[in-house]
Amino acid sequence: QVSPGLRTPRLPVWLCSVSGRHSVLFGTDSRLLSDWKSERIFHLYFCSGQQEQTRTAHLTIDTHSHHWEEAQREGSCSPGKRRPALEMAIRTKWAGATISWNGTDPFF
Repeated sequence: QVSPGLRTPRLPVWLCSVSGRHSVLFGTDSRLLSDWKSERIFHLYFCSGQQEQTRTAHLTIDTHSHHWEEAQREGSCSPGKRRPALEMAIRTKWAGATISWNGTDPFF
């Protein structure tokens, strides 16, 4: 039998399989589970457990940004607009969200 704490987590946690690798995407704000208004700008953390990831990636998700704002931050040297698989996975829940990696190099 599964404990109630495992069936209903107190913090948002997603187990991911991105590019064939298992990882964890989680937040530290419990309001993400119950208050849709908190989904405007929020933080998620990503841990792949892979040797090449030396620290947990801190991501800022903005669900109400505009596509031209993201284009200005990226600059003109983004050939083909290739997106990291993790960003595409996050956008399955929050379509059109802008994702900031806060100084961490995005993983492809």
